[in-house]
Amino acid sequence: MVIKTAYSKKESVAEAVTEIKNSLNSSGVKMLMFFASAKYDPASISSKMASVFPGVNVIGCSTSGEIISGQMLKGSIVAMAFDNDIIEDIKVEIVTNLKEGVNTSKALASFEKYYGQKVSDLNYNKYLGFVLVDGLTCAEEELMDNIGNKTNVVFIGGSAGDDLKFAATQVYANGKVYNNAAVLALAKVKNGFDIIKTQSFRVMNKELVATKVDEKTREVIEFNHEPAAIAYSKALGVSVKELPEHFMHNPLGLMVDDEPFVRSPQAMAGNKVKFYCSIKEGMELSLLESMDIVEETAKDIEKKLAEIESASGMINFNCILRTLELENKGQCQKYADIFKKVPTIGFSTYGEQYVGHINQTATIAVFK
Repeated sequence: MVIKTAYSKKESVAEAVTEIKNSLNSSGVKMLMFFASAKYDPASISSKMASVFPGVNVIGCSTSGEIISGQMLKGSIVAMAFDNDIIEDIKVEIVTNLKEGVNTSKALASFEKYYGQKVSDLNYNKYLGFVLVDGLTCAEEELMDNIGNKTNVVFIGGSAGDDLKFAATQVYANGKVYNNAAVLALAKVKNGFDIIKTQSFRVMNKELVATKVDEKTREVIEFNHEPAAIAYSKALGVSVKELPEHFMHNPLGLMVDDEPFVRSPQAMAGNKVKFYCSIKEGMELSLLESMDIVEETAKDIEKKLAEIESASGMINFNCILRTLELENKGQCQKYADIFKKVPTIGFSTYGEQYVGHINQTATIAVFK
């Protein structure tokens, strides 16, 4: 079996799930991942997706828009099914109470017991982790640091959305619904995988150092020992009043090996600047300038596909800010067309996970 995808825009949960089940055929499925619009009742969508795929590891989350090969959707459910030829084995765990402090010890211990190896010893070329997080916890940084400190296995994923309501986001696992939690899934991949991290920015020759921050609220109080909004606007050459208009076009980037890991500003609170991603005190950040998302993403996808020669499927964790920009520029179909040739699902996230928590990025798992 090759990787199969399906989607439904049916209004009722029962009709939508039935359509997906009929499209995928449940025989031989080892793992199923789905992303569902926040319009669907969380308890119903999770329980019904699990019930129609008995014995299958089923995980998913709520979204702010869905992606499937050749289409960017709203108000739908998208799903991807994997069999033993792609995923040899998988173990799913839940990390709860994220807002009260992240502790992955129990989940990682469960992975170790299941696979018979320490997570620190697992072959990172054969094992791939997925992470789906309640997107309103503000705990993604701590979660990813917690995982990264204990294993070299890559965990990739996204923060659940709710169609920009910012009221409640859900993660799903094996028929249950979770808030204030993360779903972790550790998969043994048969034929290998690769990762694409793509963001569409050029680095400007201007730096801002976070000299005073509130990490818990993701607010920067001072850049370069000046009130954050004043220093930020000076670097851009605009007034403080105009600064929010530039947030999407000119976020900041933590540079790692000449590659930006994007930190996107969300709002101003007086002269403080609140971000969608935590910034640590003393962190040196580069000012970024947006480029063409479609062009840059297509280039990165083509480069990776040429390297691995063939891909059986992709999962695209695509930032909601990228989706909004694509919508504003009328480029949604052009973006969707990039993924026509390879079975793909994805969703518009409230943040992306890959070597930490980032923004205005697409983190993409590619299966060989």
